Amino acid sequence: MDVLYGIKPLPNKLHWPVITVGGFDGVHLGHQKIIQETRDWAAEGGGESIVITFERHPKGILSGSPLSFITSLEHRLVFFHRLGVDLAVVLDFNEVASLGAEDFISRLIVGWLGTKGWVMGFNFSFGKDKGGDFSLASRLSQRYGFQLRTCPPVKFKGDIISSTRIREAILTGDLETAEGMLGRSVSILGTVIKGSGRGKGLGYPTANLDLHHEIKPPDGVYATWVTINGKDYLSLTNIGTRPTFERPGGEATTEVYVIDFDKDLYGEVLEVKFIYKLRGELKFTSAETLKAQMDKDKEELLSRLGKKTLTKGGATTIILS
Repeated sequence: MDVLYGIKPLPNKLHWPVITVGGFDGVHLGHQKIIQETRDWAAEGGGESIVITFERHPKGILSGSPLSFITSLEHRLVFFHRLGVDLAVVLDFNEVASLGAEDFISRLIVGWLGTKGWVMGFNFSFGKDKGGDFSLASRLSQRYGFQLRTCPPVKFKGDIISSTRIREAILTGDLETAEGMLGRSVSILGTVIKGSGRGKGLGYPTANLDLHHEIKPPDGVYATWVTINGKDYLSLTNIGTRPTFERPGGEATTEVYVIDFDKDLYGEVLEVKFIYKLRGELKFTSAETLKAQMDKDKEELLSRLGKKTLTKGGATTIILS
């Protein structure tokens, strides 16, 4: 998948581009249906599937305050690639915020990209003050020479799937409901940054993650898979304030202990996929009692998920209990 940042000359000539536009926070089942339709339609016409998204979500810019999301831009791009998108276009919302609905079509969708097909979500709006919708785009499609399709909403347990519902489920720890709407495990993407180094001294070296404004489940210890260089490794992930060592009200951290993995991960980007919650975060009387609990956490994880602990889909097979 190619990625283009900003409105600039296209790197390659587009033959029959089919686009979809949106924030796509979470890239949930509803988004996946839209992107799949975009990809299939482009393939039918021998063209290219294009997802147009935004570096910062329009809601965050319009509200004037930073927002946390299910998926950061980097994480969304990972999912777009997995879905087989040909080109992802990442725009600064300020580049298009002043465009009225028709200008959005004439200058951006058609004038710049030469769009032949546009797949639109059931409730999508575009242009300044959200002045454009499917009805307006339909009326303008003949004038500007493109075709238009829409996707109906996808439901989970009778209700329409939305990023808002998924966000609420993750924040309250309802991983099962979130997974049902995402169509995959709840996951976070982060860059490994320097930490205190205490974990290594306890025999549990951890990778400390900067999550790029992604939301995470409630504090606690979780059984997880962590993706490193395309392979999934069994791991323990702690979310919380490290009360054994830090004062109350300290900064929340996300730390990942990758079982039977001893390579330096500093600066790497890791994807952590949640399996289930083992326990809440606890304050221990000493480092020794914390280590004893971590031993128990690891033992429980291995007894439930595998006797061997290396990779899923790699050279070493997980032997399920």
